[in-house]
Amino acid sequence: MKVTEHIANANGKTQFSFEILPPLKGQNIQSIFDSIDPLMEFDPPFIDVTYHREEYEYKELPSGLLEKKVVKKRPGTVGICSAIQNKYQVDAIPHILCGGFTKEDTENFLIDLDFLGIQNVVALRGDAVKTETYFRAEKEGNQYATELVTQVANLNNGIYLDADLQNTSATNFCIGVAGYPEKHMEAPSFDSDIYFLKQKIKNGAEYIITQLFFDNQRFFDFVSKCRKEGITVPIIPGLKPIATKKQLNMIPHRFKVDIPDDLIMEVVRAKDNDAVKQVGVEWCIAQSKELIKAGIPVLHYYSMGKPDNIKAIAKEIF
Repeated sequence: MKVTEHIANANGKTQFSFEILPPLKGQNIQSIFDSIDPLMEFDPPFIDVTYHREEYEYKELPSGLLEKKVVKKRPGTVGICSAIQNKYQVDAIPHILCGGFTKEDTENFLIDLDFLGIQNVVALRGDAVKTETYFRAEKEGNQYATELVTQVANLNNGIYLDADLQNTSATNFCIGVAGYPEKHMEAPSFDSDIYFLKQKIKNGAEYIITQLFFDNQRFFDFVSKCRKEGITVPIIPGLKPIATKKQLNMIPHRFKVDIPDDLIMEVVRAKDNDAVKQVGVEWCIAQSKELIKAGIPVLHYYSMGKPDNIKAIAKEIF
């Protein structure tokens, strides 16, 4: 079932969903099941699975020269999605990126998903590889998420890259995209960020999942701005409870979001990370309750494969 159908069928009730990341190469899928099992009592209609692009490592050869090696540390997104749908009978939503894919790679990736009965994708540009400052698309790849959305939408209309194909079968993907309540870190302005988000919707996206935030007013202002600009699709807030003191610096640096002063001071006063984890859970519970009161259709939690704090929140909310 499509995300938009799940929302419509809920008849106004707020639903619970969460996101996981593939295990590191060398681990098995049981670690995924162990992170999902504690959260299934809250009846998620769908689970997102992130995609992690290639990284570059440099290995010193006996000659002293450096050899560039391409590695994927967290492969398995498609297989995990298939396993989730088979084991739990819920929809799994893979992330698909511009980065690391040619358009041909993207088309083949989507064909695999279609054959597996996966009906939803989240289309993202993705980040630059760690060894590069700025994002760089593949030579024959999509440069922007707007282009990626167009490619998925084209396939939904039976339009493949090879124009000579005859009697093509159309796919039926529901396309999600990212939104940024505090604007994308590379956007020159908030208004320009909304402009390009609207372009993604025009190109075929059907719902938005936001970047994490800790101040609900930022989310409400973002939704208001989107509606004012004619964006009418469902907007799903992304939530992540803070869990360690280190995250006070890491989260703003990595995601370019602000942390409210009240939350900062509670974390600073916490005696250890166990206390910080409780602070984060309580703050996220308060956020969740306010969002439900506002009639938000789905609350989406970034679990990062660690279900304990998400479960503590969900038990109070769902």
